[in-house]
Amino acid sequence: MATQSTIQDAPPTAVAEPLEPEKKRNPLVLIVVLLVLLAGGYYGWTRYQFAKAHETTDDAQVEGDIYPVLPRVSGPVMKVYVEDNQRVKKGDTLVTIDKADYAQRVNAAEAALVAAQAQVAAARAQVSTAQANVRTAQTTIGVSAANRARLQQDLARSTKLRNQDIIPQSEYDAVSANLKATSAQQSTAQDQVTVARNQVTAAQQQVAVAQAVVKQRQTDLDNAKLQLSYTTIVAPADGIVSRKNVQPGQVVSPGQQLVGLVSSARTWVVANFKETQLENMKVGQPVKLEIDAYPNEEFEGHIESLSAATGARFALLPPDNSTGNFVKVTQRVPVKIVLNKEDPEHPLRTGMSVNAIVKVK
Repeated sequence: MATQSTIQDAPPTAVAEPLEPEKKRNPLVLIVVLLVLLAGGYYGWTRYQFAKAHETTDDAQVEGDIYPVLPRVSGPVMKVYVEDNQRVKKGDTLVTIDKADYAQRVNAAEAALVAAQAQVAAARAQVSTAQANVRTAQTTIGVSAANRARLQQDLARSTKLRNQDIIPQSEYDAVSANLKATSAQQSTAQDQVTVARNQVTAAQQQVAVAQAVVKQRQTDLDNAKLQLSYTTIVAPADGIVSRKNVQPGQVVSPGQQLVGLVSSARTWVVANFKETQLENMKVGQPVKLEIDAYPNEEFEGHIESLSAATGARFALLPPDNSTGNFVKVTQRVPVKIVLNKEDPEHPLRTGMSVNAIVKVK
């Protein structure tokens, strides 16, 4: 019974299952992994070599000349001849200011100039009169001198005749008195010559003063005409009208910006490179420009100049590292880049974002 119970309690013998064959690894996977590693290594190597020979920054933008159109005289605006984003040429009229007041000033200056010129003519006439008085006085001196010489001879003869008691004493006294009167006339004529010459000098000085007044009045007239010309505001260069801030009837004052004129003649790129990137950067090095507005286009340029100071030095409040706690911050230096040639089909507009790549080696 025990044997039978033992046999019954014994577990059944397990049936041996056949072993599955071992799976073979696919060599294609290893090849793909190897190719990926090689491609990644090659890409990393090329990027490393590229980084050694190039300096890049995306802190760059297109720059151009922007002319602020400012009035130089005050007054109400009569007419505005342009609209936003309109192309204009140098010398085109943009805005006109009321000319009435300035035209009146020109008329007043012209009248003052005419009056000053008349004063010059009058002063010159006085010079001529004084010179004539000099000549008259000189003639009187000559006549007096001749009369005096004649009377001296008459007095000499009268003296002899009187000594011989041929003529009466009254006749002798008359000749002597005439000689004294003629001498006095000669002295008076000499004084008149001196006075007339002084009058000539004074008249000539009046002419100089009048001529100075004429120059002043001419200057006033030129200034009045200049102020009148300022009432017509023209474009200082070829460009595109932007930020038009003026309307007819508006009263403007000198220095108030009316229009921003963006020049269309020339644009360039200012790239702000870190100071650690400037070691091998020089003027004339080629630059590849990637404009965000034209992602499928590449532009070629070159470095024209490097700024003499970092951008922080031109800030409204430049940093002063000698005060407070110092924190070292890598500074950026503006680099001016010009295009080798303009592309009319892809115009660059001031303010566009740029990625600049400089080949330094």
